[in-house]
Amino acid sequence: MRNIILSIVLYLIIGNTFSQILPGAYQTGEYLPLLKGKKIGIVANQSSLINHTHLVDSLLRLNIDISRVFAPEHGFRGKSEAGAHLKDGKDSKTGLNVISLYGKNKKPNAEQLKGIDIMIFDLQGVGLRFYTYISTLNYIMEACAENNIPLILLDRPNPNGHYIDGPVLDMRYQSFVGMFPIPVVYGMTDGELAQMINGEKWLKNRISCDLTVIKIQNYNHQSDYALPIKPSPNLPNFQSVYLYASLCFFEGTPISIGRGTNKPFQQIGYPDYPDTSYSFTPQSIIGVSAHPKFENKKCYGINLSGIYHDISEKPTKINLSYLIDFYHSYPNKDGFFNSFFEKLAGTPILKEQIEEGLSEKQIRDSWQIELLLFKCRRNKYLLYP
Repeated sequence: MRNIILSIVLYLIIGNTFSQILPGAYQTGEYLPLLKGKKIGIVANQSSLINHTHLVDSLLRLNIDISRVFAPEHGFRGKSEAGAHLKDGKDSKTGLNVISLYGKNKKPNAEQLKGIDIMIFDLQGVGLRFYTYISTLNYIMEACAENNIPLILLDRPNPNGHYIDGPVLDMRYQSFVGMFPIPVVYGMTDGELAQMINGEKWLKNRISCDLTVIKIQNYNHQSDYALPIKPSPNLPNFQSVYLYASLCFFEGTPISIGRGTNKPFQQIGYPDYPDTSYSFTPQSIIGVSAHPKFENKKCYGINLSGIYHDISEKPTKINLSYLIDFYHSYPNKDGFFNSFFEKLAGTPILKEQIEEGLSEKQIRDSWQIELLLFKCRRNKYLLYP
């Protein structure tokens, strides 16, 4: 009876959203009974919402015993820039201890997990291999498996879940921006990917995590889903989320993709770009981009911020033409690619193909066999049509 009452209370908090896509966090009747009388750890950030209320705040209101919070890249409240080293601390609103998973360790250790009975994972991803939240998922699953802690994953829609594209990771290039042998765009929710991680035995020593996925309601892989809050500081809107798959490769080059402006991941440029009809000037923005490329220098390039007119006008493939064109326009070819590029690509081959002058079609054709094999492996882990 008490669980029914708690579910009704939370239903009243979040309102009647029956016809909408409802992330796993909304399915309180499925996971509240599992939390009763347990000490809970939560992997969460600013995207961990039930309507407009944070998951942590909702559970505390329902007297769920939250032991501590684990924060991914960008922090618990999402106020840190990409790559910023984060320290452990306390959440000023709730007083809960917050353990950083983007500081001295990316995987929680046994001491940090001590006393936790159940772990909850609730992060809004964007469905791209180099987005580090899925690397955090890997380490959380691994730590839970090693310490016999069940994991409840509250699934959320993938805004790029409608297509699959890009080179498949060569595991010799495994890093925190590429943990699994999957394409750049892999077409799965976190819940589906977590099932694949278990099923394919990708965790260390081929161990398996005791995993429960709370599914999304009213969702399929073709669904249009407007993210209720930006998933990280430099992905402020659906335009940047859609362009991210094509533009993140530039992070492994000298070229700016608009960090330090009001259009991050929506414009491309550098000071000596030959076409001077469009320009932007990167500047330091506290909590978003400290000392971005070409800080306070005018960059010339291209503006992509209006390429998708609305959220239903989705990309269907990675656009390599931007990368190829900027490589050819850059005066110092030997200095175009840095060591980070191969980690983002997950292979040295893409760099070699561009340097050799292969066309976009030739490069894309080289991916197709591995993409077909991945799709076949992926199918048995899907939770949604």
